[in-house]
Amino acid sequence: MTSPASRHIADRLPLLRRRALLAQGIRAFFTARDYLEVETPYLVKVPGEEVHLRCFRTQLETSEGKTEARFLHTSPEFAMKRLVAATGQKIFQLARVWRNGEESATHRPEFTMLEWYRPLASLAALMEETERLVQSLLPPVVMREGRKVQIGRPFERLTMQEAFARYGGVPDLLATNEDTRALARQAHVALRAGESWEDLFFRLLLERVEPHIGWERPTFLTHWPAPQAALAQVDPHDPRAALRFELYAGGLELANAFEELTDPQEQRRRFQLDRARRLGVAPDQDWALDEDFLAALADLPPCAGIALGFDRLVMLATGAPKITDVLWLV
Repeated sequence: MTSPASRHIADRLPLLRRRALLAQGIRAFFTARDYLEVETPYLVKVPGEEVHLRCFRTQLETSEGKTEARFLHTSPEFAMKRLVAATGQKIFQLARVWRNGEESATHRPEFTMLEWYRPLASLAALMEETERLVQSLLPPVVMREGRKVQIGRPFERLTMQEAFARYGGVPDLLATNEDTRALARQAHVALRAGESWEDLFFRLLLERVEPHIGWERPTFLTHWPAPQAALAQVDPHDPRAALRFELYAGGLELANAFEELTDPQEQRRRFQLDRARRLGVAPDQDWALDEDFLAALADLPPCAGIALGFDRLVMLATGAPKITDVLWLV
């Protein structure tokens, strides 16, 4: 007699077959464009520097009987940029990544990320390549929550400034950078207790902007405010904005991309600020700066890179409502 767990896997087999075909299609796409598939360690000394992500921690036992802290990485980004700095190659990876405490219809603590890095590419070139990848993998129309998403149409390109003006009731977002009261005044909202500019920015993004984008066709939301630059270059034409985009489709946030920062001093400064903020809210999320990564930045050529949630791409392709529908075992 077949167990309920086995029946659950068997019932989802068409979705899982589609998952396998998408992985094959990704490898074919990048191989045809002279990308090199790479593998980087999952167990690392430094898992990342994101302020709001929680990491899985373990201990490495050495042959001498010593123990050292290790973490499951939240992204292969640091390691992959070191490879680009050393080789100058275009590279990609389908990597398992881990983020503790994340579980919802679109989140799992362990999931698969597609990341690729392209030397000498601009943010615009990376958007074009991302659009071609998605259109090569998905049919011209997919269904999400009973709505048609036109994958075959040219993807929308919308700056964060335009999006907040159009949907968020904020006429000049970039003029408010890090001025919480100015953003609240423009948005005509009352500040919550202890709410920072970043908190309010993401509240407005989540409540007013995201529900309206990526439904008729996928949307690139570009040129994020400079305080949200993370590892991206600041726009040389408007230093209030960063050369960063996210891709939305069918109610799913699919990808996050940067025209990469290559200045190790500026990156160190940002890491130190992020570290102070992270330890202020989560003192247990403590590790040293990744000095190997910072040293490699001096050799990183002008480059654009992107992280795309592979499981969410499978959800978009299949119409699956939950991320657990497209995972082999949960």
